[in-house]
Amino acid sequence: MTTVHGTEDALRQRAALLDAEDPLAPYRARFIGTDTELSYLDGNSLGRPLKRTAEDINAFIHAGWGARLIRGWDEEWLEMPQAIGDQLGHAVLGAAPGQTIIADSTTVVLYKLIRAALAVVKDSARTEIVLDTDNFPTDRYLVEGIAREEGLTLRWIDADPAAGVTVEQVSEAVGPATAVVLLSHVAYRSGFLADLPAITAAVHDAGALVVWDLCHSAGSVEIGLDASGVDFAAGCTYKYLNGGPGSPAFAYVNARHLPGLAQPIWGWMGRKDAFEMGAGYEAAPGIRGFLSGTPAIFGMIAMRGTLDLIEEAGMPAIREKSLRLTAYALELHDAWLAPAGVKLATPRAPEQRGSHISLDHPAFREVTALLWDRDVIPDFRAPEGIRIGLSPLSTGFTELHRGMAAVRDLLPRA
Repeated sequence: MTTVHGTEDALRQRAALLDAEDPLAPYRARFIGTDTELSYLDGNSLGRPLKRTAEDINAFIHAGWGARLIRGWDEEWLEMPQAIGDQLGHAVLGAAPGQTIIADSTTVVLYKLIRAALAVVKDSARTEIVLDTDNFPTDRYLVEGIAREEGLTLRWIDADPAAGVTVEQVSEAVGPATAVVLLSHVAYRSGFLADLPAITAAVHDAGALVVWDLCHSAGSVEIGLDASGVDFAAGCTYKYLNGGPGSPAFAYVNARHLPGLAQPIWGWMGRKDAFEMGAGYEAAPGIRGFLSGTPAIFGMIAMRGTLDLIEEAGMPAIREKSLRLTAYALELHDAWLAPAGVKLATPRAPEQRGSHISLDHPAFREVTALLWDRDVIPDFRAPEGIRIGLSPLSTGFTELHRGMAAVRDLLPRA
């Protein structure tokens, strides 16, 4: 493939201009590794750590864990899941206090929420769970297992891997037999941004409840759970929230469902008085009843810096940066990659995009390995796709330009 010199220069200059005009550009320097030539295009899988995180964890080891030892549980740690959950709810989810808690992994949280939602639906005629064929694997496997446990039927929405689930598809799938609908806000493969308010309304119109997976939207897309009347939601914290590998998930339960709501995994941290160690289980009131085992304190400490940063920057500005990044990625695709046979597998409409784009080419499995060796890091998704994940607070336009140029240079020539 040949590249016109003027176009090459124009695209490089455009990246520099976008960086210069970016009001969030100064935040990038707060992340470890952004002063190197590495192009990190996988923030939708694992976010970069903040420099502050190293300081916070070091302080915790010496002043918290090291100095206070077990006293830390009474002094702070017991309250952290809900305190940080409330901050997450305010800064990211559009959720009032008392509805969000940090706990477990996404898989475990989704299991708890779906089982709790099924307990809310007391209509014996509602025997179906609706989900889509291209949802993230753990979501599909989990619901298949729950359906087997409960003797329920799965109703599948046939989703386009290059797009996502639409309001029309949901409206056609739900009905008098629907109990719960489980969908992802941003499709993990294509980056399609589902219409959360309209789909939630369609599910409610059918008399059912909705559980949203927010793993690929929390921290990059404005959400508004309370305003949309969402019933339940779950998500991870190691992508755009930078909690680190294996950092705990979060659970959101709308306040209208909390009174008397039961989740299926009873553990000592979810008991009314965790340290009473008494006989029998009585759930703690409110969202705390969704805890089970001992909270993951390290992951929550790592999360604090990003939540403070998001509150400082504001989700509207973060979303605007995300849209500019993905738009520039599309420009580079059209100029460099499309002529080499790369196919865009992400919607072009800005309102239908999350913060990553997906590209398909038969050579991408081999190309990805070469890119990683050159410190250009997208991720590969079988059978032939790469995802360009753009974390608004830590990704720059020149970094994106450099990474996409490497993809172009490594593609086989026609």
